[in-house]
Amino acid sequence: MIRKATVAALLVTGGPLAAQSADPMRTDWANLELYRADNATLGLPRPGEKRVVFMGNSITEQWTPYFSTLFPGKPYVGRGIGGQTTPQMLVRFHQDVIALRPTVVVILGGTNDIAGNTGPSTLEMIEDNLASMTEIAQANGIRVVLCSVLPAIDYPWKPGLEPAPKIVALNAWIKDYATRHGAVYLDFHSAMADEHQGMRKELSDDGVHPNAAGFRLMAPLAERAIAAALRPR
Repeated sequence: MIRKATVAALLVTGGPLAAQSADPMRTDWANLELYRADNATLGLPRPGEKRVVFMGNSITEQWTPYFSTLFPGKPYVGRGIGGQTTPQMLVRFHQDVIALRPTVVVILGGTNDIAGNTGPSTLEMIEDNLASMTEIAQANGIRVVLCSVLPAIDYPWKPGLEPAPKIVALNAWIKDYATRHGAVYLDFHSAMADEHQGMRKELSDDGVHPNAAGFRLMAPLAERAIAAALRPR
């Protein structure tokens, strides 16, 4: 899940870390600049508005243009950045989530960590970052929806890593953590996986990113999870 400019750099330099060193945005590792102006324009929620921020990587970024048709009239805000890993998401979590004062945050991340986009990452490292985002949100009165990582049998930009079993293991942890910490677990994986734990072919053109059919499948699942997060406690 890497932007086109970054893909070109990867082909020349041989890897994500080298590409980052050649990137003019290398001093803004988490890409805080991308949504800074949009956040200022968006401002705070109106009285009574139950804003929802979707925090993630390119899956969320590519989903956001569909929000107006899949979630008509809903105050849903997309804050996904292609190629990002959970440590990058954590760095920008205050600016792109907390400062927007949502009622709910939907967190979808981890697959790029498994792909090694910002270097080697263990499942425990991913879990720590997801837990940190959850705890920061809850400390600020924001309810949390933790999404499963979407199925993938391989990564086109980093073939041969066999991510499927790692994704299954990470999702088991996410589900357990959400149950123990008062978050809602949103299980996309079960609805989107084929018999090999990869993405169903009709839901994706590259085996990683949902296509329009994939996003249509995800939308009602997200709506149910958000409704569960909004229930009185």
